[in-house]
Amino acid sequence: MMTFIDGQPVLKIEAISKIYRMGEVPVTALKNVSLDFYSGELVVLLGASGSGKSTLLNIIGGLDVPTEGRLTFRGKELTAASEAELTSFRRRSIGFVFQFYNLISSLTALENVQLVTEIADAPMSAADALGLVGLADRMNHFPAQLSGGEQQRVAIARAVAKRPELLLCDEPTGALDYKTGKLVLEVIERINRELGTTTLVITHNVSIAGMADRVITLRSGEVAEDRRNVTKISPSELSW
Repeated sequence: MMTFIDGQPVLKIEAISKIYRMGEVPVTALKNVSLDFYSGELVVLLGASGSGKSTLLNIIGGLDVPTEGRLTFRGKELTAASEAELTSFRRRSIGFVFQFYNLISSLTALENVQLVTEIADAPMSAADALGLVGLADRMNHFPAQLSGGEQQRVAIARAVAKRPELLLCDEPTGALDYKTGKLVLEVIERINRELGTTTLVITHNVSIAGMADRVITLRSGEVAEDRRNVTKISPSELSW
């Protein structure tokens, strides 16, 4: 069911390029990238290291700005936004999940999630967010008392507790073993399905593409392919 392909895109990227300078040498990370993302999509962004996928995710999330081009979110041009407006956008609309969990070791799982709920406008409770990722019985444990997969699920709970419109996941299984990685992908898929959160997952792992509504492949900073999966498979059925 792909009703999200109708209507206006939530996020519109128009001819974005990003050029960094390494001393006197310009390095092009993104070149003339144009993409639309729709409400409720689960999109996998594929690409080798250096393909530009993390740069693209950082620009979408307001952590970086393009050298050229436009980025529009729900009709508001983010490329024209002030730093204060970008901060508000990140706080209100974006949930980030990174390869490394970035939990505060002196706080329990519940307290780590509460850090976000205290600054969000209309968050779910931290306990509910942890329940959504299957950690209702581990919320009073400290990160050192949790496995890598459990810590990543806490990070996901922290990201979704503020009810973001976009969930951006950068190599969320990169530090995990095969079995644990699939469990984390199941949680991400569940968030997308149950909350309707537009979700972008960056990975170099081609096998993960099977769980997506749509697969975008980046190569040398350009979009090499943008396709929709005719059929999706459950994360539990993935193998690599």
